[in-house]
This record gives sequence, structure tokens and C-alpha cells, in this order.
Amino acid sequence: MEYTGSKYIGEYVDGRMEGKAKYILPTETIYVGEMKDGMFHGEGTLYFPSGSQYDAIWENGLAIKGTYTFSDGLHYDEKNWHYCDGYDRRFYTEILNGLKPAGMAQLTNMDPPRKIPKGYYDCGDGFYNPVTRVVKDYRNRFLRNADDDEHEWITRTCRKG
Repeated sequence: MEYTGSKYIGEYVDGRMEGKAKYILPTETIYVGEMKDGMFHGEGTLYFPSGSQYDAIWENGLAIKGTYTFSDGLHYDEKNWHYCDGYDRRFYTEILNGLKPAGMAQLTNMDPPRKIPKGYYDCGDGFYNPVTRVVKDYRNRFLRNADDDEHEWITRTCRKG
């Protein structure tokens, strides 16, 4: 665990992570649920640093069935997903709170939107620096290096500061 930056708090069977547990990943994502043979197995929830969560039934480390809930409470529904589709482009907060008056556009689901540093892009999970091609989360922690495809997508579609 010390090499991966993860932390395990839970039961062991024959030296293996098994039973009820809390597993903290280096990204600060936290799994709370059942483990079997060192893997997520049974009922368990992933809690993400953004405030969203994924409740699932796990089998040998793979999610078999689950529900994703965004940090604002919006539940993702794979079959009946009508949020921000081709017919209704409102943000979830606009659905809940109504549209703003004409001329007062809402640019993101967060209102007011995050302030983007000059020259950077808001790519949804953090800010992107096109010079270094690094994405850092909103708390300025490294997330990833963008490859050519992601760089092109971010600079083409995301808001720039």
C-alpha cells in the first residue's frame, strides 16, 4: 500500500483484504463496501473528491450494476437520460432553479462559473495549461498529461480564461 499511496482500513482473511472495508486511493477517491480476495466484491460505493459517487454491485473488482450520482444530486439514468441532450440544452441547475432572464447566460452548471486562470482552459475536472499540456484539479494537484487528442479537444471545446 505504501508504494501505491493507497490506504486500507478493514477486515482480513488469511492475510487478504476481505470483508467490510474502506479503501482510500491516492486520488482521494474512497471505496466503502465489501471486499473479497483483495478486490471490490459485493455492495460498495466509490466516493469521488468532486462530491459525486458511484453505488454499485461489484464482482471480482468489476462493477456489474451501478448508479452514478453527480455532486449536485443529479442521478445518471442510462436508459432515460434527458439532461443536456439534443432537445433540452439546459444545465441541471437551470432545470432545478429555472432559466435566467434574457441576456444573462449561464455558462456552466455551476453558477457563477469558476474563474479560469488567464491562458488556461476549464476542462471539467480541472484547469488545462496548453503550454505544458498538464491538467491540474481545481485544488492545483496534478491529474494528467494531455495527449494530442485531448489537447485538440480541450482547445476546441472548453472555456478559456
